[in-house]
Amino acid sequence: MFLVRDGDGFLLGQGTNREAEQALQAASNDGWVKTPARPIWVTYEEDLFSASLHYSMHLHLLIPSLFWPDSSLTGIYQDLSLPALEGLLSKGAVEEGRIREVEAWLCDTFGIAKQQDWPVAPITLKADGREIGKTDHGYWLRADPVHLHIERDQLLLADSRVFRITPAEAEELTTALNRHFAESCPEIAFLPLHPARWYICLQDIPPPQTHLLSEVVNKGVRELLPYGESSGTWRKLFNETQMLLHEQPLNRVREANGAPLINSIWFWGGGIMPVSFQSDYTHVWGNHILAQALALSCGARYSALPLEATVLHGTSPSDKHLVVLDSLEGKASYSDAYGWRESLKELEKHWFQPLFAMVKQGKLHQLKLSVLGKKGNKDFTIRSGDMKKFWRTTKPISVHAD
Repeated sequence: MFLVRDGDGFLLGQGTNREAEQALQAASNDGWVKTPARPIWVTYEEDLFSASLHYSMHLHLLIPSLFWPDSSLTGIYQDLSLPALEGLLSKGAVEEGRIREVEAWLCDTFGIAKQQDWPVAPITLKADGREIGKTDHGYWLRADPVHLHIERDQLLLADSRVFRITPAEAEELTTALNRHFAESCPEIAFLPLHPARWYICLQDIPPPQTHLLSEVVNKGVRELLPYGESSGTWRKLFNETQMLLHEQPLNRVREANGAPLINSIWFWGGGIMPVSFQSDYTHVWGNHILAQALALSCGARYSALPLEATVLHGTSPSDKHLVVLDSLEGKASYSDAYGWRESLKELEKHWFQPLFAMVKQGKLHQLKLSVLGKKGNKDFTIRSGDMKKFWRTTKPISVHAD
């Protein structure tokens, strides 16, 4: 058996010598052959060996908020030039799924079951530099510093993406909180392993059921406070920490400097450390702390997000990569339409254009885009052979967003 490929390496036909010649002629007549170089003739076994070297890389992109969440803003996609992204979305097979936040998607993907909450706190603990010791096997809870502000009749929450907090400030605020609770409730001890990520470990106090921080950003908090059997205890703690933080001299300094006050704490992501982790990914890329922690826990390599996709081309062809592209999420959460559009333009230039070329040239066996959104999640799967499917015409991003 023979296979015939054009100068770009695309498969045009297979079979006997004569059948392969007929496939090449048909492709030429239909305009599929863009590079009229002499075709490459190989035996079937030789082609399989070549494919295992050059076409085996799998790449999975996790892209929260690729589609603008507010459908009423009809002009959001106007004058956006996104030929590579639109080409990938249009050529791929699409599968729709239920709405999931980034943290839930990542936990699911790495084989982590939901406990009372998604157990983000015990997982990120290690990535933030704390090994869980013999005395630490309690229920860990994230207790992140946030800024609350009144807008119309709502008390809205802003996370650390819109304010800066230094290690010294985090230490000062948690020291004041711990001093207060040392007498009334010594189990509540805040651990600022990262300026924007604080932790507490519960032994006897019943833990709350909570909402993910990403679910609450730029929303009214009154309907999203801790719930469940112990909700009364945790809502009281929520109010108490607000009053304590409001009185801190550091917040008077921040206010004088025009910086948002650190005037509350959001409890979320509680759980005990999962027993096991599992993943098919050999390499995880991104700037998301939970993705980093999960990669470390399951033995995969982890790297900070590179500036552009071409860096991945130099990795092992047999690797399975997960790349977390979350630069759009914060812009969408805070209704920053201009910033979202600019970030999407950057992704088109540095990620979608190189990846479109890699798929077209057969350098990627499979590219999958998992798009998380407020209206639902969509998976777009593109294989190198899909680029030849001329009947899958390119559609604008607004069509894929609906």
